Amino acid sequence: MSVPPSDDALISSAADDEAPILDAIHKWLERDVRHRVLELEHGDVYPTAMIEQMKAFGLFGATIAPAYGGLGLSASTYARIVSLISEVWIALPGAFNTHLIMAATVERFGTAAQKRQFLPRFATGELRGGLALTEPDGGTDLQAIRTRAVRAGDHYVINGAKTWITNAIEGSCFALLVKTDAQAEPRHRGMSLFLAEKGPGFRVGRKLEKLGYHGSDTAELFFEEYRVPTDRLIGGEEGHGFAQAMAGLELGRINVAARSVGLANAALKDSVRYAQTRRTFGKPIGEHQAIQLKLAEMATRCEAARLLTESAAVAYDRGERCDMETGMAKYFASEAALANAEEALRIHGAAGYSKDLPIERYYRDAPLLCIGEGTNEIQRIIIAKQLLARNPV
Repeated sequence: MSVPPSDDALISSAADDEAPILDAIHKWLERDVRHRVLELEHGDVYPTAMIEQMKAFGLFGATIAPAYGGLGLSASTYARIVSLISEVWIALPGAFNTHLIMAATVERFGTAAQKRQFLPRFATGELRGGLALTEPDGGTDLQAIRTRAVRAGDHYVINGAKTWITNAIEGSCFALLVKTDAQAEPRHRGMSLFLAEKGPGFRVGRKLEKLGYHGSDTAELFFEEYRVPTDRLIGGEEGHGFAQAMAGLELGRINVAARSVGLANAALKDSVRYAQTRRTFGKPIGEHQAIQLKLAEMATRCEAARLLTESAAVAYDRGERCDMETGMAKYFASEAALANAEEALRIHGAAGYSKDLPIERYYRDAPLLCIGEGTNEIQRIIIAKQLLARNPV
């Protein structure tokens, strides 16, 4: 089923007013998405129709400037959209998260020609993809990547491999982090970011099987004598790829924090409903103090996670360096989602362990949020370093 034109028009014409946007997305989720999630998630089926609907809504251009055909939404509004969708299924905003990180790197650092050529096609979803950073020996330690790009006339020749890449199968273009100077010190000065479209020498490897986060196409990428034109080097100058990728991840961490808020809220709402209908010892379990304590903690986590995510989004919208704020939001919100998922499982008992309800899905999905866009261990290090740097003695 396609998105009705009326809903699409609401989103396209109301970028400065989030209420119509959120209302349109809520209606879509209830009409076309919620009743299909269990089937698609259990089968690990890629949600092609829903992706097309999100393209029609303009969500693949959510944060891209209107000058390039995007909606131009603030990070604050974007985070609320992501949270709303994630209450139903976190895989859906995952599809445009890494895509919009790629777009953000082009919009912030790309040449004028790169912006004209790529951003309008990113905004419509004609070109869709994401960020290709992680390697078998280079995840959190991105400076350890081995994929190499060697200049050869008006092209670079790239060889190497990436893994755990979202949109790898269905996507068509990726911001690819490579080493252009293996001898550079410090190492990050030898790294560059390219816009790499699929073509000869660019091969998709195996789809990676995951505990949760089903419906998202995660796979390996291989580059074997892959030739990319020199004008695809983001910014046009070697050696800035690491900084460009790190800046893009600020938006990505807001997305992960917002997805965490959505999952934490879903676990809470399902638990509140169940606590009022499930009866033991002659009364609803919500009247038992043990359950009340769990619900209170879950609700408090949700509110704190939401406020931290909003704070990070506001800092991003102000154009400030916000790796500490986005790190705090991503760290706390994802841990809140994980804790709420476990408490929801405990509150539901055997019913929560069943695949008939979404509770076990929350329990499988939540750990990813603590890992993606930088593990929570590295987030705490980032927070501490920034805290010390901002408060010199």
